[in-house]
Amino acid sequence: MKKLFVTASLYTLVTAVLLGIVYPLAITGLAQLTMRAKANGQLIERNGEPVGSALIGQPFTGPGYFHSRPSAAGTGYDAGASSGSNYGPTNKALVDRVATSSKAESNGQPVPVDLVTASASGLDPDITPAAATYQIERVSKNRKVTTARLQALIDEHTQRRQLGLLGEPRVNVLQLNLALNALAPR
Repeated sequence: MKKLFVTASLYTLVTAVLLGIVYPLAITGLAQLTMRAKANGQLIERNGEPVGSALIGQPFTGPGYFHSRPSAAGTGYDAGASSGSNYGPTNKALVDRVATSSKAESNGQPVPVDLVTASASGLDPDITPAAATYQIERVSKNRKVTTARLQALIDEHTQRRQLGLLGEPRVNVLQLNLALNALAPR
């Protein structure tokens, strides 16, 4: 029995060291060598200071900014509370939230769904090009930038499908708003 206990303890120790220390360090080192930006969270910097991540959404609510998707993560874009609401389509809380968001975003046209519903993680940093285009009129009025220039800015920041078939075209709201600030500072 003692021999079995010693053998099991040694296997546990060796496995813990290999899988709990050696493997994570090797993968972290490999990621730092081959894809440093992705391994470090794809931070976006301005003037040497991080202003956000290309992977996690941020709330933009002012009329002179393109708005992000609503977030269901904690108090909003809280990576520690990442999750969707899990509300069903007939849940009163979801219906009320969508109605409130629709009223706030409405410009007389049907509001794109990604401007009034949260993503599954609650952290989505992207909106569809249609959702960005929908907001042009409001941003144009508040920033005194032509709608044509704003459409060109959206087109410049639209990311296409990966490998031509994976995912959907999308616009990173943080990057779009940073470009907007550079074009027409507030």
